[in-house]
Amino acid sequence: MATERNPENTRNRILHAAFKEMHRHGYQGLRIDAVLKETGLKKGALYHHFTGKQALGYAVLEELIQKRVAELWITPLDDYDDPIAGIKSIFTTAGESWGDTFFSLGCPLNNLAQEMSPIDEGFRTSIESFMSYWKKEIVEALTRGQNNGVVKKDINLNETAQFIITVAEGAFAQAKISQDKEVFFKCGQQLNRYLDTLTS
Repeated sequence: MATERNPENTRNRILHAAFKEMHRHGYQGLRIDAVLKETGLKKGALYHHFTGKQALGYAVLEELIQKRVAELWITPLDDYDDPIAGIKSIFTTAGESWGDTFFSLGCPLNNLAQEMSPIDEGFRTSIESFMSYWKKEIVEALTRGQNNGVVKKDINLNETAQFIITVAEGAFAQAKISQDKEVFFKCGQQLNRYLDTLTS
């Protein structure tokens, strides 16, 4: 019987196996042979979809990591007329959606930012662009809140959005350092106190 071929499924298997390796070992610790062992594929199958390790790493960042961050942290903002309530809820939901292993390994976006931004311009610019998009979406949500009369008019929207992202990523980093996911939620409690000062 001929083996069924599904190029899209094969590509996704490679991406997810590479993500697991990168999350645990970093991009620099990513080994192609480990990805092949995880997927049961030959080198030819991998190089049919990706020109090399760098292209694979970029695809993991843009197609898996950034997409997941957007699904958890950005897209849900559209559902809230009150962005303060939305950000509080999103922070909690994002934290609860990850298991202990995730917290012990850290946020994969933040991990890559710390590891690769100083040494690889492709990673740096991709992450910078995504962070700018994240900030823009928070600014738009806060602006909507101002128009709805639930957010103060006199706040600096760009600085506020930047601070919220910094707290979110910093909370994951602190949880990773302490190997305790409760640290993330304690940071969230302090973020909530700050957010309360933004309500009109």
